[in-house]
Amino acid sequence: MGITIVGLGPGSFKHITLETWELLSNAGTLILRTAKHPCIEKLTAQGIGFTSFDHLYEQANDFSSLYEEIAQSVIARARQGEEIVYAVPGSPLVAEKTVELIRTKAKTAEVSLTIIPAMSFLEVLYTRLGIDPINGLTIVDAADLATLPPDLATGLVITQVYNRQVASDAKLTLMDYFGDEYQVTVVRNLGLPDEEVTKVMLFELDRLPVIDHLTSVYVPARPVRSKVFSLDPVVDVMARLRSPGGCVWDIEQTHLSLRRYFVEEVYEVLEAIELADGVKLCEELGDVLLQIVFHARIAEESGGFTMQDVIDNVTEKMVRRHPHVFGSITVRDAAEVVLNWEQIKKREKALERTGVLDGIPVGLPSLMTAYKLQAKAAKVGFDWDNIAPVWDKVFEELQELREAAALPAVAREREAEGELGDVLFAVVNLARFMGIDPETALNVTNNKFRKRFAYIEIKLKEQKCRWEDMDLASLDILWEEAKKKMSLE
Repeated sequence: MGITIVGLGPGSFKHITLETWELLSNAGTLILRTAKHPCIEKLTAQGIGFTSFDHLYEQANDFSSLYEEIAQSVIARARQGEEIVYAVPGSPLVAEKTVELIRTKAKTAEVSLTIIPAMSFLEVLYTRLGIDPINGLTIVDAADLATLPPDLATGLVITQVYNRQVASDAKLTLMDYFGDEYQVTVVRNLGLPDEEVTKVMLFELDRLPVIDHLTSVYVPARPVRSKVFSLDPVVDVMARLRSPGGCVWDIEQTHLSLRRYFVEEVYEVLEAIELADGVKLCEELGDVLLQIVFHARIAEESGGFTMQDVIDNVTEKMVRRHPHVFGSITVRDAAEVVLNWEQIKKREKALERTGVLDGIPVGLPSLMTAYKLQAKAAKVGFDWDNIAPVWDKVFEELQELREAAALPAVAREREAEGELGDVLFAVVNLARFMGIDPETALNVTNNKFRKRFAYIEIKLKEQKCRWEDMDLASLDILWEEAKKKMSLE
């Protein structure tokens, strides 16, 4: 007793090997998994008798139980003393669940088993789609799609897409991996005269005119983002731009000339954050990174420091200032983390900073400078105990500004400027007590004004009106429209 398993090839009779044809022609008991195969017409024409399991397909509740029943039947007949040739579509060892089950059961049942090499549909598929499997390919039965790993990184070939229901189930599973509009290739009747190769979006997979036992699906690998990133590309680009024969403008830049660009890029990052625009934020962070690389390159050319020094220094600093993470210190909450951070900074800067207000960069925007001056003064107790006198101070400074504005012209210009500065300083202090960053708050208002003003411009164009044709009352109506519209967004 014994079983010989052969493959009928991917489709056309010309793909059957000579060895397989001899076994089919001389088989005592020839059993086909399915008679739905292009080669069967040739077998019938040659008078070769066979049986198949097609009747089970109509009765089975699911493919798992179907394949199990087929395997048990083949093994049972072999144990009864029959020499069986079991033929499957394609190659016996490519996506053939029944063969896998028969191999396992044959060992237990002590039934001899021989598997004959055969050509699978994959060889045709590789050729038609220009795929080299050495780059990685996962082949899976449609019934086993749920077992795919969530981080699948290879291309995917799905076999046994028998009908529209199987295609629908496959579609729903695949859309969880790749999204609705991921493009896949559906192949049908590979190697036959009426071969079909169709590209569709995943959501269209079960809407094809014909889906049958000769249908398979190829899903290209998702673009894989490297888990390890490198700054080398941008560092190399900057080195090229600054080298002889590079960009004249980049070569001429210095640390001083680049200052305003750095500030501009930072504010564009803040705008992207406020807009909750992830794409814009990604782009603007790249622009900030470019500025850092630019400064590092200039420093490296003069023998100061390199980009690697920048990375090493900030890494060491972060480790040093987080002893509760990288050391043995424990903290109770975020407030204690900040306290530790400030104490460590104070120790690190002890030799550099002798005054309470030391360490505030000269080039900071004025609102940020005022905020930091007040915060540093507060650390040594130069501060109010609560917010009430802060409100009083704001009103006091506003009154003094009003009085300065009423002075004669010569004195007014000198006094009003100072009093306006006092008002702004007092408002910054109020922001600090309220836990609001004044620079960010003003930036939010600037962007809000820009969007509302743009709305008015659009409306004027729609109404074919000129600015000079509008009075303030009419413009104020449009302004209120803009406020109401944007409050709903």
